[in-house]
Amino acid sequence: MQKLIQCGVAFAIMAAIGYATPAAAGNAGSWELKFGAHTVNPKSGNGVLRAGTTSFNVDVGNDVRPTFNVGYWFSDNWQLDILASLPFEHDVELNGGRAASFKHLPPTFTLQYHFNPEGSVDPFVGIGLNYTFVYDEEEVGPLAGTRLSLDDSFGLAAQIGLAFALNQNWSIAGDVRWFDIDADASLNGANLGTVNVDPLAFGIFAIYRF
Repeated sequence: MQKLIQCGVAFAIMAAIGYATPAAAGNAGSWELKFGAHTVNPKSGNGVLRAGTTSFNVDVGNDVRPTFNVGYWFSDNWQLDILASLPFEHDVELNGGRAASFKHLPPTFTLQYHFNPEGSVDPFVGIGLNYTFVYDEEEVGPLAGTRLSLDDSFGLAAQIGLAFALNQNWSIAGDVRWFDIDADASLNGANLGTVNVDPLAFGIFAIYRF
């Protein structure tokens, strides 16, 4: 969350530079298609799993994938944004050694407020809900031959970003998103605890408004 605040300060400074320059208007009833990529960076230290008397410190790795958004302006400042992507894949380390991997899809619905939709630089913030669909768990190393299962996750999501208008239809943008992702883990059907992923996602993308 501290990284999100720091990025917000940087975005605010950049927005002040170009705030007054006219660009495309965020008219109610308009749609946006967004194409880009995000890197998902789980927080450092993702919890402790316990199998009997043995404890495992969990670390989940990063990944980068193309992302796709659809946005609908229902007023001049407010937009509903839907995020989708190709599957992300993350390695899982237990006590420092690679032990598993998993894939996930992160559909996210975000209500965005745009501070300067008619300017060349438009800072925006968002709050929403994320459903993380976890699948294709694969066990390696010490977990080879076992069955690791990670549950799906449902939680809050937050966003802060900047859009730079190129003309009336095209913009480029960057954002930082935070997701509350907590997945219950089990091994051969026995509960191990919860993997607290809680990542930041850093993205850059092109926007087409129509």
